[in-house]
Amino acid sequence: MAKKSGKKKLGFKPGEFIVYPAHGVGKIVAVEQEEIAGIALELYVIDFEKEKMRLRVPTNKCEQIGMRKLSGKDIVEEAMKVLRGKPRVRRTMWSRRAQEYEAKINSGDIISVAEVVRDLFRPDDQPEQSYSERQLFEAALDRLAREVAAVRKVTEAQATEDIRAVLNEASRNRSAGKAA
Repeated sequence: MAKKSGKKKLGFKPGEFIVYPAHGVGKIVAVEQEEIAGIALELYVIDFEKEKMRLRVPTNKCEQIGMRKLSGKDIVEEAMKVLRGKPRVRRTMWSRRAQEYEAKINSGDIISVAEVVRDLFRPDDQPEQSYSERQLFEAALDRLAREVAAVRKVTEAQATEDIRAVLNEASRNRSAGKAA
């Protein structure tokens, strides 16, 4: 039987972890049929355990909103390489940078999230971050750690520890390079 629609379905299954751009990693717990305003809809029911939130997303809207499967191990490794890179320090107003960082965090793209983590990371020997910088850093770190944990099948705490270790090592290497 041929499909009538030219669109390919993403085909998520219950029990599968996904990335929802605005909320990060969630788990599909069910696919339900529901009638809303007289229209029959097929919905993915997604749990975001950390936020204690449940989202219902129409199956035909997943691609449009940017919902995706977890990144592969190769993409996660690429994100870890981004963390080792030199932070991009831009001299634009903080409000503009903050908006750009927020957009990257909510893009659902693990590489963009890794860039925010790298750019906002401050080792212990550097000056204190502002409250809003710290908030954005923590949001990006959390988003990155949750996907890394799901892909590597480790705890979120372990993923966060791994990410911080990479950031600290890269910072030490940059400092050692300046001293030489």
